Amino acid sequence: MADVRIYAGSSGRDFAQGMCSYLGIDLRPAETIRFSEGNTYVKIGEHVRDEEVYLVQPIGAGAGADTGANDDFVELLFWMDAFKRAGAKYVTAVIPYFSYGKGDKKDEPRVSIRARVVAESIELAGADRIVTMDLHAPQIQGFFKKPVDHLYARPMLVSCIEALGLEDLVVVAPDAGFVKNARKFAACLCLPVAIADKTRGCNDEKAEIHEIIGDVAGRNAMIVDDFSLSGGTLVALAGQLRKRGARRIFAALSHLPLSEAGIAAIEGSDIEFLISTDSVPSGRALDPARFKIVSAAPLFAEVVSRMQERRPIGDLMDALPERILSLLPD
Repeated sequence: MADVRIYAGSSGRDFAQGMCSYLGIDLRPAETIRFSEGNTYVKIGEHVRDEEVYLVQPIGAGAGADTGANDDFVELLFWMDAFKRAGAKYVTAVIPYFSYGKGDKKDEPRVSIRARVVAESIELAGADRIVTMDLHAPQIQGFFKKPVDHLYARPMLVSCIEALGLEDLVVVAPDAGFVKNARKFAACLCLPVAIADKTRGCNDEKAEIHEIIGDVAGRNAMIVDDFSLSGGTLVALAGQLRKRGARRIFAALSHLPLSEAGIAAIEGSDIEFLISTDSVPSGRALDPARFKIVSAAPLFAEVVSRMQERRPIGDLMDALPERILSLLPD
């Protein structure tokens, strides 16, 4: 794998290092400096003319991280521009977490379709391809004119759920929008599905659970979702599941950009523990008894390896190679 050139922005260093460890290669030299007034400077540490390069930079971070979504986004644009101006032949933006995924439509007057703006900006800055995971809305792929490889955390999360050996388990969708994905989880696990009827009155990250469709009484419940910022939906849903007789309650998320308040909310909730990936950088240590983190870096590394060798990646969407499965926690 000596010909694979992986670089990292400031929010992607740990994730990129995990990818390189899987591939048995070194992370390539790159430097990011943030000046006192917030100005960002990036520099590639070696020549890249006529090379195929991969730049790892999640857009968005969890509690305690040094940067936020806007910093990460602008830095990513600068990296794309730097690689193109340095003569790189093909630049792939590896974005494990795409923060602006909720801005996928104009559902209110006088608002921006933020995901489309972000997508177009990344392309205009120089990205030739994008690799990401579990976009909040799959149609965001269509906002890009360049190819998008859209990966899924589901095979990893399913493997972790199976390892728990829970009986009488039901998969719970937090709202109607996630039902299709919840059914895929349930199909992999051969389990029934329950659906929460959720409304959100405004943009304050507070949700209200009105009803739960499906039988949860006397069962263990696994809430599945793509991400949570404040933990509000998860906490409210867990409370309703408990009222309706659920025995033990767990959650599995693709991404974990929880705020400090969100972490505290989960820790004080009816959720026994939450499983997620490391797609979102966090500067805060999480209680391993309440938050079980599985690395998605090997999945992204496998994709990069196959892209470099011109091999297909479609089979990774539903199942993982034994080598990746062996790295998952028991």
